[in-house]
Formats: sequence, C-alpha cells, structure tokens
Amino acid sequence: MTPCSPLSVPTSALTTHTNPTSMATTTAPLSLCRLLPRHSTPRRHLHRVSELPISAKSRLGSRIRATGADFLGDFGARDPFPAEIESGFGEKVLGSGDTEHKILIPNASALSLAEQQCSPVSLLQAPMPVDDAKALLKKVVGWRLLEEEDGLKLQCLWKVRDFQCGIELINRIFKVIESTGHFPNLHLEQPNQVRAELWTSSIGGLSMNDFIVAAKIDQIKTSDLAPRKRVWA
Repeated sequence: MTPCSPLSVPTSALTTHTNPTSMATTTAPLSLCRLLPRHSTPRRHLHRVSELPISAKSRLGSRIRATGADFLGDFGARDPFPAEIESGFGEKVLGSGDTEHKILIPNASALSLAEQQCSPVSLLQAPMPVDDAKALLKKVVGWRLLEEEDGLKLQCLWKVRDFQCGIELINRIFKVIESTGHFPNLHLEQPNQVRAELWTSSIGGLSMNDFIVAAKIDQIKTSDLAPRKRVWA
C-alpha cells in the first residue's frame, strides 16, 4: 500500500477538539490521506517447468519448438522483402550465379553387384586371380569357390520342397538373368536339390560377370520353395 501524504488545507477545514478536563479548546489541522491509485504490477502466475506435470511439459516444449526464435516460427524459405531487393544483397553473397549444376551418375564401383550390368569379355582377358575372387565372394550369399582343372568356379546349392519347386526355382533364375546374356549351369538333382555353377569358359576361369550374375540370383525369393519344417506337438 502507498504511504499517505498530508494535505495543506485552509483554516476553515480545521477541526476543533474540546478537552473536558481543562475546558480548553484546541485547533488541529485535519490530516487527510491522498488516495493515490495503485500502480502495482499484477501478479502473474509463473510456474517452473520442473513443477509442471509431464503432459504440461510436453505441451510447453512443443510450443517453444514451434515458435522458435520469433513468433513466426520456422516456415522455411521466403521471398525477399522489397528493401532487401533494393539493397542488392544477392550480389554480395559468395559464389556465382552462372554456376553449372550437373547430375552425376554413380560409376560401377559405387553400385552394388546386383545393380551392375555384364560386359563383354575378351578372349585375351586373363582369369580373375584367386585373391580377388575371395574378396568378391564376401559380397554374394551362399556361394563358394571351386578350384577345378578348368579353372575357378562359383557354386551354390538350394534345398527345395519337391521336384516341382526345383523347376520353379530354375524358371525364376532364368527370368532374372535372361537380360544379362551370361548363364550358369543349372542342375536339378534328385530328390530336392538345385545346383548352379558359374564361370566364364572363354577365359578358363572367373570374371566380374560371374559375380554380377550371382548377386542377381541372390535377390530371388526362395523361401516359399524351401522344405517345410515339421512341428512336433
């Protein structure tokens, strides 16, 4: 509450008090309080974030993130204001407006084996060394190296449910690799096994084409052709 300040009043506004014991009359100034308006700041209900419930914290946090540094929030890019255009701010940035942008196509080394295409193999090309073949073998699934008299080969075996599933697997393999022009030797072995062998006979060994075809075959779905597992009660 604001303190009261005495007012200067005329004599007519003075009050008289009579003392009954002394029968004397005294005159005293009237003390009035200046009623000033209260300018106290209204109390705001401020809460600490730690004192709020979890739901209120999450709402408060989302509100702060939404508004950002200003009340506009983050709306991404905007058109420049007229004053910005007049200032020529675009001419002061680093770089050149005549920069040529190109879309670079990834080369073969950046693509996976299954995404690459087979290329013609020259008769004068040497077979792939064993060390290189072992390094590429890690990029295909289920294949193994065979060292035979006519050179290195890739081999893969599949167990299928029955003879009909073996035929279906061979058909799926043919559809996938038909466009490559590089075909494996496929064998349907009794009673429920399919065997595939890959090598480049023209050079007497393995080439990159063999691993490309092996990676494409790896992408074929074979789970529906596998033998059913028995569940014992």
